[in-house]
Amino acid sequence: LFPFPALFRSDRVLVMYAGQIVEEAPCTDLFESPLHPYTEGLLKSIPRLEAGKKPLYTIEGNVPNAMDLPSGCRFHPRCSFAFDLCREKVPKLMSVNEHRKVRCFLRGSQPEEVEA
Repeated sequence: LFPFPALFRSDRVLVMYAGQIVEEAPCTDLFESPLHPYTEGLLKSIPRLEAGKKPLYTIEGNVPNAMDLPSGCRFHPRCSFAFDLCREKVPKLMSVNEHRKVRCFLRGSQPEEVEA
């Protein structure tokens, strides 16, 4: 885990995507077992010496335009696990346990309440 400066300077990590926190966790927990698909993709894309000259992992698609965000979960256009609810509703940032939070319907998030 030495390539992660955050591990040496903080106890917790917050991962953001398109202006929203998608995961919050103690550093070690997040790097050992990410819960949000975006966090997982970020960690897979880190260059590794043992990979040799293999191409780096990339998350498919593009980051959304801040002036034209997708409906529902902001990550759903790039997520290989997305289903209808992800496209229709915004997931709440929910506690998974006393130390971790995630914004993902796959992990039990509920839709945010939207005022009319």
